[in-house]
Amino acid sequence: MPVNDNNPEGPTAVTATSTLDAERGDLLAALATARSALTNTVRELGDEQLGERPTVSALCLGGLIKHVASIEEGWLRFVVEGPAAMRYDLPDGVTWADLAAGTAREVPQWAIDHQNDFQMLPGETLAGILARYERVAARSEEIVAAVPDLSVTHPMPAAPWHEPGAVRSVRRVLMHVIAETAQHAGHADILRETLDGQKST
Repeated sequence: MPVNDNNPEGPTAVTATSTLDAERGDLLAALATARSALTNTVRELGDEQLGERPTVSALCLGGLIKHVASIEEGWLRFVVEGPAAMRYDLPDGVTWADLAAGTAREVPQWAIDHQNDFQMLPGETLAGILARYERVAARSEEIVAAVPDLSVTHPMPAAPWHEPGAVRSVRRVLMHVIAETAQHAGHADILRETLDGQKST
């Protein structure tokens, strides 16, 4: 699948639509557009600027891209592996109420990873974050091209934010990833404009 490796602004992987049905091509094109809107917000920035938090929120540009890459990777793994790909196990003796209140005696690794995705960690760089997003994008498109039917469903993993017994189709997963990416692209645009007055478009 062709990926533009010369693009310093992030993932622009686009599957050749001639090998896909129209719906898959449209969904992948929409996702590529949302990815581009997000990664355009970091053009011409240095690594230190990616970790700055110029608004009252705790969000930073580098963290948003890391988060969206992780979300896309996790959901597309769900397409392949089902609920086992998105486990939310709690340590023995820890409840969801403890976790929500910040009083858990032990925090599960998945929750730590989720928090770390929203920030720039020591040693992380723009080039590294964008390279990872490129890999995630390319893998997503391979999965979408290979899945036999967009209507195939999997049960959702057990978690307080999932309705008991809920299922998700491949189609709905893709729509969710597109919406999440576009939403965070909007957040990133605000951060960039607050940071230095530049807009992503």
